[in-house]
Amino acid sequence: MTKRVTKAIIPAAGLGTRFLPATKAVPKEMLPIVDVPTIQLVVEEAVRAGARQVVVINGRHKQEIENHFDYAVELEQNLREKGKEATLREMEAITESVSLISVRQKRPLGLGHAVLCGRDVVGEEPFAVLLGDDLIDDGGGEPGIGQLARVYEETGAGAVAVMEVPPGSEHMYGIVDGEEVQDGRIRIRDMVEKPSPGTAPTRLAVIGRYVLPPEIWPMLESTEPGHGGEIQLTDALRELAAGPGLYGVRVDGERHDAGDKLGFLRANIAYALKRPELRDGVLAMLREMSGSPDSSG
Repeated sequence: MTKRVTKAIIPAAGLGTRFLPATKAVPKEMLPIVDVPTIQLVVEEAVRAGARQVVVINGRHKQEIENHFDYAVELEQNLREKGKEATLREMEAITESVSLISVRQKRPLGLGHAVLCGRDVVGEEPFAVLLGDDLIDDGGGEPGIGQLARVYEETGAGAVAVMEVPPGSEHMYGIVDGEEVQDGRIRIRDMVEKPSPGTAPTRLAVIGRYVLPPEIWPMLESTEPGHGGEIQLTDALRELAAGPGLYGVRVDGERHDAGDKLGFLRANIAYALKRPELRDGVLAMLREMSGSPDSSG
């Protein structure tokens, strides 16, 4: 009988150089989607899927992430005195929703190494991995990472989220090769990280959600550093696919790459349009900026 997935790892030790100068003093994971830090949306997804413990793999100067999920006594007292009870409850919910543990990745040795840094906390249990700048808006349905956890709990095999990417963009992603089995699942035979143009076996790309069994740990430990001295998660996933098994899952939901500037802007607009108090204003602003005539249609 497989265990339920109740632990999650969020790698957040990157320097965020694509968003400089904004990320010189602010972690990229704390950049807001409207008024909610990106990493809070990721943590909320994990919690809604059943995570009870979240391990954030941090780097230097990332204390703001820990502070965000801690109590802010002065702020909460101020809100209480001003009678802003709804905002106060929202702030308290952030802290009380999950047990968050911070682990320092002392050197930036790749995603595989970042995941491996969480081993002592996770132990010999299945766990989720959610990239801190990848968002999946499920529209109130089953959380993206929950869809992967369900596959693991049904099969005992690892699962990664995949999506079909436009032709010619395969070299920007990890690409999977395999066979369709059922319900949008692909039994993965092999994976290739950022294939050379024209060589990708499929257009199915891995996006930032994984549910992995504890068998991945020794595979990560034995993975040799590749380009730039980094330990690639893809190498261990290939070994997992060849052994215990690995599924690719087309998750239901809208994916936003908040680690890309255009993706970040798109995510802000998309999440703002979901807010009743902002929707009309945002639409009017977009019409004005695009030069489109105002209309009610």
